[in-house]
Amino acid sequence: MRKLHRTILIISIIIFCLQACTTLTATAATAAPLPEATKIPLSQQVMLTSISFKEEGQSPVYTISVQTPKLAGSDDERAQTFNKAVSDLIQSEIEYFRKNLLARTPAASVSAGNFFDAQYVVVLQNRELWSLKFYFMGYVDGAAHPYHYSMVFNYDLEQGRKLSLEELFIKDSNFLEVISSHCIFELSKRDIGFYGGFVQGAQPESKNYRNWNISPEGLMITFDEYQVAPYIAGEQMVTIPYTELTTIINPKGSLAIFSH
Repeated sequence: MRKLHRTILIISIIIFCLQACTTLTATAATAAPLPEATKIPLSQQVMLTSISFKEEGQSPVYTISVQTPKLAGSDDERAQTFNKAVSDLIQSEIEYFRKNLLARTPAASVSAGNFFDAQYVVVLQNRELWSLKFYFMGYVDGAAHPYHYSMVFNYDLEQGRKLSLEELFIKDSNFLEVISSHCIFELSKRDIGFYGGFVQGAQPESKNYRNWNISPEGLMITFDEYQVAPYIAGEQMVTIPYTELTTIINPKGSLAIFSH
């Protein structure tokens, strides 16, 4: 009798263990996977800082002063590509001033001397999009007045590359004609002497629309002095609202977030 009871007890324990294992297996199979750690966008990891540089010389007398933007806070290759590109841009302009202008001026100053200055502004920073505008001003001893010009830098930080104007629009959309038409209309309303021989500077040619920025209000076009108006009128800027470009904006491009 005891042997029978022992046998029943052992069988009961075995059945209980089998049921417990089955339950645990089923639970493990249906358990939800652990959530992956949220990836922080690179644009939230970096901070734009500014590096100051100043150089002075006496023969000839000159001053070079520069502000260079730099992304700090990450060693990511995409951020470093940004830093190198803007640094190369500014260094190229400094070298041009040194070799093509400063080198040709007399050692003895005629006036206050020569200078070159570079500054920048952030026109837009929206998630991965960075749009910067650089202002350059210089003077060569003996000239009637200083000169000014602009350059732009539009960058997709997520993709780690510089943006082109063409890729913002649908292929074969004649985007230059659309942009040019709007700019000519706006410039013609200004008292700047646009029709006094400067219309060519706003024609639908790539060289005329090299300076563009993505701004919150629209596509901002900058025309340097002498391009669409005489020196006294200074640079001219035209901002084209995104609503005017909706039909030609590339739905997969960087302007798509502004087209709705």
